[in-house]
Amino acid sequence: MMAPSHTTHHTGATPHRTAPTRRRTTGLRALAAGGTVTALALSLAACGGSDLEEKDGGGGGKGSLVVGSAQFTESKVLSQLYAGVLKKAGYKASVKTVKNRELYAPELEKGRIDVVPEYAATMAEFLNAKKNGPKAEPVASNDADETVEALRKLAGPRGLKVLEAGKAADQNAFAVSKDYAKKHKLKTLSDLGRSKERVTIAAGDECETRPFCRPGLEKTYGIDIKGIDPKGVGSSQSKQAVKDGKDQLVLTTTTDATLEQFGLVLLQDDKKLQNADNVVPVVNAKDAGGKKVAEALDKLNRTLTTKDLTELNRKVDQDREKPADVAEEYLKSKGLA
Repeated sequence: MMAPSHTTHHTGATPHRTAPTRRRTTGLRALAAGGTVTALALSLAACGGSDLEEKDGGGGGKGSLVVGSAQFTESKVLSQLYAGVLKKAGYKASVKTVKNRELYAPELEKGRIDVVPEYAATMAEFLNAKKNGPKAEPVASNDADETVEALRKLAGPRGLKVLEAGKAADQNAFAVSKDYAKKHKLKTLSDLGRSKERVTIAAGDECETRPFCRPGLEKTYGIDIKGIDPKGVGSSQSKQAVKDGKDQLVLTTTTDATLEQFGLVLLQDDKKLQNADNVVPVVNAKDAGGKKVAEALDKLNRTLTTKDLTELNRKVDQDREKPADVAEEYLKSKGLA
């Protein structure tokens, strides 16, 4: 969730979707390749068929829309939320699960998938790398508006439209045990820097060089880092190491739904080291770029918070509820379905 990240993301600028995290078997918005494009094309064709031919061409009528989902919990939940509000708006909406961004992004451009829940900084750097190469100067930042604008400039020429970003964000975050936080009076990463405590970070080995991780923590917050314990990003092993006191800090994400069961608490990124990975709908401009689609998804974006998303993830990962059921219950509770 390091990959783009929630980072490559890729260039080191949007870190967190490169390494495996709690819900992501290959990384939150991991770009790891997998599956076959041929199989994907066949399955999409079978799924799309006549339905896709019935689309209204501008998102204005009661057409048929395919919502894309990657294979990790949060993406599955978000895609079901999107499908739910689109159905409420009068569309025949279905969800198509594809392994990762490298496979669903081309389908989105072709119109075989119409809508996907994305992450602003992650998607911006993904498209930036496609256009300018893997070593391109980063375009994402900790400013959500600027990051979305950069994403729009990259998405437009590819036939994609970026809608308004929501309040919910899933980005890199650091946690300590509740006992450790209480003992050293920690609420923010700045507090940790001022404490002068030496810490070992449970993370992926990329943390050693990625700007958002060790270098950023040292430069931005003055945190005294002893070393990196390469147990993975947000993995159970990493969180257990912090719970047991073997390590003091763990790299995870802001919507990690399992922190409570490990007795951990997030430290606020008060100086905004991390890039803005707000949830944002990206649509095929021709087939789903109309006002009606935007209005339906905007209602959700104005309602869904990071806290809400974390709780929905928890219900799926911990309570073993189905993403579709969790999404439906949430939408009904908010009057959106």
